[in-house]
Amino acid sequence: MAERPAAARGGRTATHVTLLIGAAVMVGPFLWQFLTSLKTLSNAMKVPPTFTPDWRWSNYGDVFELLPFGHQILNTVLMTAARTAGQLLFCSMAAYAFARLRFPGRGLLFGIFLSVLMVPPPLFVIPQYEIMADLGWLNSLTALIVPGLFSAFGVFLLRQFFLGLPKELDEAARLDGAGPLRIYWSVMLPLAKPGLLALGILTVLWSWNDLFWPLIVNTDPEQMTLSAGLASLQGQFQTDYPVLMAGSLLASLPVIVLFTVMQRHFIQGIAFSGNKG
Repeated sequence: MAERPAAARGGRTATHVTLLIGAAVMVGPFLWQFLTSLKTLSNAMKVPPTFTPDWRWSNYGDVFELLPFGHQILNTVLMTAARTAGQLLFCSMAAYAFARLRFPGRGLLFGIFLSVLMVPPPLFVIPQYEIMADLGWLNSLTALIVPGLFSAFGVFLLRQFFLGLPKELDEAARLDGAGPLRIYWSVMLPLAKPGLLALGILTVLWSWNDLFWPLIVNTDPEQMTLSAGLASLQGQFQTDYPVLMAGSLLASLPVIVLFTVMQRHFIQGIAFSGNKG
């Protein structure tokens, strides 16, 4: 009987050691980024690399001198907020229709939606760019926001969540005289809060880190997002890595704080969304 608790303690110890190693691997790049942001360029370029920083805090000030950092962070916040709000609204409406409403061709139409996930995103770049150019939206926030207002993945995620809700809720609401739109807005949407939070956090992370599309549609530094602005700091022959790391760290802090605060809701939403297929 004494061996079983000892084995359990050994298993817990091994689990904690594994988790600590995993945490160190995850935190290591951020620590190296912070140390590099406080070095001089010559120290950052040393081989073999050194861990001792020069405590050059002026690198953070240089970021604001080399980039219109205030405009770019505002552009990033507005783009991220608009994309997130759009996906929460449009994806939840489509997901509710696919999960709770009955109409001809529902399964086929949903399969077509899912087929979009199998197409590599770069294939959409040229047609989307041509549409933005024809509409005169290049170098504007509109070009950053509109293509990201909807996603097939968001529809799939929320549909899985809506499928897990009891069907009796719809029946009770219909008996009270509520229509599909009223049921969606007043009954289903409040119950889908964990799924909405999960999709919202995923959309925020994706939008905040989006680089490829902002680099293509916006060439004006005043209209760029943070990711595109930081990419412009990379020179053809030499890059000031301490300043680049300082800017990257400043750009990463908001999403790190957001995920730290909302991680419990995020994990809960993902877990609930996978309950039903």
